[in-house]
Amino acid sequence: MGDGSDKRFQRPVFISPGPTDEALAVRNTRQAADLLLTRWPARRGPRHRDAVDACLKVLDGHRSTVDAYDAFREAAEEAGILAGENTHS
Repeated sequence: MGDGSDKRFQRPVFISPGPTDEALAVRNTRQAADLLLTRWPARRGPRHRDAVDACLKVLDGHRSTVDAYDAFREAAEEAGILAGENTHS
């Protein structure tokens, strides 16, 4: 399985897993799903659940990679761990 199976994002989503950790670049749907399911460093709210659902559906080929990107970004924002360009509104 090559890059195609990972459902690569157009651009990475940067998250800050902890106060002392460097920002982590999440580059594809598989990496996002892994983080959401096994290593989510924050509270799991409704956006987290939506992001898990979106990522799994994208990996199954039922939704667009853009859906996973948007949902993951919203989950990171909800959890207060979104880093990088659009962190302050």
